[in-house]
Amino acid sequence: MNFLENKPSRKQWIKFGIATIIWILWMIWARSPWMIIGLPIIFDVYISKKVKWNPFAQKKGEPKQKWKEWADALIFALVVSTIIKIFIFQLYAIPTGSLEKTLLIGDHLFVSKLSYGPQIPNTPLAFPLVHNTLPWTKSTNSYLEWIEWPYKRLAGFGNVERDDIVVFNFPVGDTIIVGYENPDYYQWVRMYGRERILNEYEIKVRPVDKKENFVKRCVAVAGDTLQIIDTKVYRNGIPQPDYKGLQWNYTVRTSGENINPKAFERLGIYKSDVQIYPAGGLYLLPLTNEMVKKLEQFPTIVEIKKTIAPKGEYDPSIFPHNPKIPWNNDNFGPLVIPKKGMTIKLDSTNIILYRRVIDVYEHNNYTEKDGKVYIDGKPVNEYTFKQDYYWMMGDNRHNSADSRAWGFVPEDHIVGKPVLIFYSLNPEKSFPANFRWDRLFKLVRKE
Repeated sequence: MNFLENKPSRKQWIKFGIATIIWILWMIWARSPWMIIGLPIIFDVYISKKVKWNPFAQKKGEPKQKWKEWADALIFALVVSTIIKIFIFQLYAIPTGSLEKTLLIGDHLFVSKLSYGPQIPNTPLAFPLVHNTLPWTKSTNSYLEWIEWPYKRLAGFGNVERDDIVVFNFPVGDTIIVGYENPDYYQWVRMYGRERILNEYEIKVRPVDKKENFVKRCVAVAGDTLQIIDTKVYRNGIPQPDYKGLQWNYTVRTSGENINPKAFERLGIYKSDVQIYPAGGLYLLPLTNEMVKKLEQFPTIVEIKKTIAPKGEYDPSIFPHNPKIPWNNDNFGPLVIPKKGMTIKLDSTNIILYRRVIDVYEHNNYTEKDGKVYIDGKPVNEYTFKQDYYWMMGDNRHNSADSRAWGFVPEDHIVGKPVLIFYSLNPEKSFPANFRWDRLFKLVRKE
């Protein structure tokens, strides 16, 4: 009996050869020898044709059926778009003003997965082209947890560098309150207590790859020592460059007159960002250095003063949320960012800083008793980190929920790098005035 019912044509062999080379290159890229089991499937698809892999494909001599053609095209489109989303790029829309004026609310971005290397999904069984919930639902999972793969990142073009703008999975988004996801679950617990939250709200748990995506600027990488002094960021004692888009909150005092709303629009300040004090002639505004200079030219402006929380003033909403370490948005640290292979001595202070890293992000059986740390039931006085971590902050420094609020971003949470603004819509204007033509196909740069 002949294994091949029909002699394959030269065209079939060429297609098989090209597909095989691509598959082997992909197997090398993924560093996964298990992918070799795909070679017999490729052989059957192009050469032996024993298995009907596409049930909607037209049989030879069969009359054309429109529904089969549409089904075949839809399956092909879904497969290709899913592969692109996982391994090459995905779309992301800026929902908040944490990176104003670098990235604006309403910017729609191409996020490159190849810049840092795409991740193999933790939850591969998922509804295509959506993130964590099914369309038109608030809490129905778009994925199944029957299969959960461990973290694996393929080779990329580079690593996360200081001042890169990065898209990542929200670190403390492992637990959410359905319908109340901002602020995060842990902030709600700190405000109202765990028992009340568990009793009154629907709680869900999400795997890493299904946490919400955030975008911020990486201000410190693994191994850096970060400190903020009077709003200025220092890394290893060296100040971070003042990028054009950096902005802070300022109190702006006039001689009594109100500032024309058109002036705010020309400056690029959203209506929702303008806070007017009851006394009149006093505003709280998010401003860049350039905007401050422009406002100083207004004849009615009497004073422009940056708001700075003094050193030692404890803010309970700021990491690590412990009065023993009284940090705030403007005066923070010094803090060492964990690096893979780095070993630290554990004491009563730094365990407050690294507890979640050791316990949650690095999946240890962690407990504390009588002031001592136990891992897998054994007392330890030092710890070696298993992966790299990053510190992410928004350029809108006083209006950004970032690492100052929830801590480190693990390496296995990195999604990709925004490279292009596809298009941008101003949420405070109606069509067609809302379309920002100057941002169409604009490259995303560090500056």
